[in-house]
Amino acid sequence: MILVTGGLGFIGSHTVRALLDQGEDCVVVQRRTTRLPAVLAGANVAVERADIADREALLAIGDRHDITGIVHLAWSHPWPSVPATAVETTRESLGGLLNVVRAAQDWGVKRLGVASTIGVYFGVPDLVGPLREDAPLSLTAPVSIPTFKKVGEMLGGFLADATGLDIVNYRISGTWGPLGHADPFFAAPALVHAAARGSAPDLSHLMEPAFAGDGLDLSYVKDTGRAIALLQLADRLNHRTYNIGSGRATTNAELIGAIRKVVPGAGIDLPDGGAAHHLVLDIGRLREDTGYRAEYDTERAAADYIAWLRAGHRS
Repeated sequence: MILVTGGLGFIGSHTVRALLDQGEDCVVVQRRTTRLPAVLAGANVAVERADIADREALLAIGDRHDITGIVHLAWSHPWPSVPATAVETTRESLGGLLNVVRAAQDWGVKRLGVASTIGVYFGVPDLVGPLREDAPLSLTAPVSIPTFKKVGEMLGGFLADATGLDIVNYRISGTWGPLGHADPFFAAPALVHAAARGSAPDLSHLMEPAFAGDGLDLSYVKDTGRAIALLQLADRLNHRTYNIGSGRATTNAELIGAIRKVVPGAGIDLPDGGAAHHLVLDIGRLREDTGYRAEYDTERAAADYIAWLRAGHRS
């Protein structure tokens, strides 16, 4: 049985779905809710309501379930940072990770997978061409998410060496699709929602203005979940860190074209221009060690997401 922290959330629920499709039993840990999202409707999933910052509550789950692996996707960094609470939220964030590692050690699990992000590559001197996992990372980061993911990767590496645990980092690219949210770093979710509603896109949440030529390695969430499941269940992995993405850049212009094949005339134009270089992940390790291939290209993903929203789902 695989335990998934944050297993009722965006990427978590799709990862659980993919694990179930691979024939695995799952128990999910969620802090605030025990209600299954629509992508897991009717699934036989054990749900435990607990805060991973509470070590005893987390460890007690192992008394009730025979857990053989852990996928740690729960929110594990303070965002946004509030100066008055920064020390305590940092303590809680790192404490949660340490509690999960302790649980993995006590339960003797085969593998602990920990979510990281494409954002750890910000600051790499040469961002031209696909980014490999062995690229030297900068010790700084512009926002809290990659900061805490870098710390988590280094801490996980130390603990793996010290304990003998198989701890694997998943550097996840820009992910979009059902149950997602308005992302501050890319426009895809907002463009799809606007087309489905028949309204102009609200891009006020973006950290920077969006242009047609802007691009990023985007992965549809169903593919992201399946990639994580394949890494978790692989008999043997040859590396400690894996990129999870499409291995190519999807520009806003390409996405708009795909959306308009489903919603002709959607008023989602963006101004010309954009970044000269796009952040793209090299996914050779993922392919070689799991046989992973994306099942959703941009057109199929846009059509699937719009159909989901038109079926009455809000995100």
